[in-house]
Amino acid sequence: MNYRHAFHAGGFADVIKHIVLVRILNHLHDKPAPFRVIDSHAGAGVYDLTGDEARRGGEWLTGIARIMQARFSESVLPLVSPYLDIVRAFNPQRELQAYPGSPLIARALLRPQDRLVACEVEPKARKRLIDALRRDTQARVVDLDGWVALPAFVPPKERRGLVLIDPSFEQKDEFERVANGFAEAFAKWPTGSYMLWYPVKSRRATDHLARHVAEVAATAAAPGACLRLEFSVAPQVAGAALTSAGLLIVNPPWKLAAELKAILPELEKPLGQGGAGRFRLEVPKP
Repeated sequence: MNYRHAFHAGGFADVIKHIVLVRILNHLHDKPAPFRVIDSHAGAGVYDLTGDEARRGGEWLTGIARIMQARFSESVLPLVSPYLDIVRAFNPQRELQAYPGSPLIARALLRPQDRLVACEVEPKARKRLIDALRRDTQARVVDLDGWVALPAFVPPKERRGLVLIDPSFEQKDEFERVANGFAEAFAKWPTGSYMLWYPVKSRRATDHLARHVAEVAATAAAPGACLRLEFSVAPQVAGAALTSAGLLIVNPPWKLAAELKAILPELEKPLGQGGAGRFRLEVPKP
């Protein structure tokens, strides 16, 4: 799978991932103690929706563009508004022209005592990310491979926080690397929260990853919960664009599952392509 994120920025997979990211970080605000966000494959930070790549991909038109126009119930609107407000902050003229990536969304939710470490090795993406975070004393961009960074940066001195593992999936062994990278980091920091993103194209690969992550999580002295979320906007067709993506969330905030059960049904219609989308939310078995 060849995955250059500029083509996909603001698509359905970003919407789902970033809504969950914002919910987790908002729950980390519940305690005054500082936290750290570690983004292992950070990307460019901000994506130009008027550029050639975004126009050619066009995925934001059926992703964030629809969500910005969607109507949410009174119970769900407060849950998605923090995410939508961040996107709006990058588009002060109201017309969608830019979409923030995970590190910029995380940065928007840091309190003065919190910190962000964003890893990116691709030179052009790293330069854009550095430019976006220039002179920011709370955010650090490191030129380090995410798979090396994961065990190197945990546990953080804050002892609270989130590790986001979201590689490009350009390598054939990427699912294995995600599984091993998570296991290595979790062994050093079993009390941290983890969010792993993956594309759904092979059911065998995704099921194996979910089982492995659940098995690793269960090895902790006080085993943490693990959630599996997958969202499909249309049936997956061989050789076609990605229509289904997933998240594995280890040690999620205790309210997160209930919040997602409320949010996800209201995303099915606006994000669906040729019909309503569908989701699955479950606790994977080891």
